[in-house]
Amino acid sequence: MKYKVLPIMLVLALTLAACDLHISLPITQETGPTVTDTINVPVPADTTSPASLTLNFGAGKMTLNPGSDAWVSGTAAYNIPDFKPTITTEGTTATIEQGNWRVTGIPNVTNIKNEWNLTLGSLPMDLTIEAGAYTADYQFGGLALTGLTVKDGAAKVTLGFSSPNPVEMDQFTYETGASNVSLTGLGNANFTNLMLKSGAGNYTLEFNGDLSRDGTVTIQTGFSNLTLVIPEGIPARITVDGGLTNVSFGSGWTKATNVYTQEGSGPGLTVTVQVGAGNLTITH
Repeated sequence: MKYKVLPIMLVLALTLAACDLHISLPITQETGPTVTDTINVPVPADTTSPASLTLNFGAGKMTLNPGSDAWVSGTAAYNIPDFKPTITTEGTTATIEQGNWRVTGIPNVTNIKNEWNLTLGSLPMDLTIEAGAYTADYQFGGLALTGLTVKDGAAKVTLGFSSPNPVEMDQFTYETGASNVSLTGLGNANFTNLMLKSGAGNYTLEFNGDLSRDGTVTIQTGFSNLTLVIPEGIPARITVDGGLTNVSFGSGWTKATNVYTQEGSGPGLTVTVQVGAGNLTITH
């Protein structure tokens, strides 16, 4: 992931904007008019092996949905010319990357716009998303994801699988900083292994959907509020390791020291939670 290092002037401007301080600084770098680019990445000629798509995004808002006839289609709207995205393709590999902002003065951070609204096609692919401090809405229901990796900074993200993934996803990894993240429809993700690594924040993992095979889940988090939603009837075993953690669990769950189990039939979940401190809620 390419981290974009901002000059001291930008850091100062952001700090003052975040605080209720009535200090006037001369704005020496204004935003420009909003430009909307059309994004279109055609389906590769060779589709016999899974494709690989990487989205590199900085700050702003990103929306992803299924349903494109192309590999990727949609728009990128921005009012900083340096944010113009670049598209690189080579065979079954594609990268869409936000441009690097070259700050030359004190920026007007209150009017910045940077929004990607993309639709993805149905070809089997490994998808990697690398982002900074942003908000996002990812709807992956029906996409053929053979692998999924999300790495971001301080983020507010909803990510859902509203319908089953038609191919097996070997690894689903989500790494984030201090964020608010909601993962829903995980029973439809068709994953073998799911890993969440996070800092402080609020995290919800809902395993609703059609769980078609056994899954292993590993969660490593700091001082957080963590909620695990596992529907009734799914056999599950949750092992909790860590510091001062308040655990609450509903009916249908049994506790033995630091292990919580739910009886059921069919494919099941094996979950390990390593938490520094915070609250864990286990519910249906």
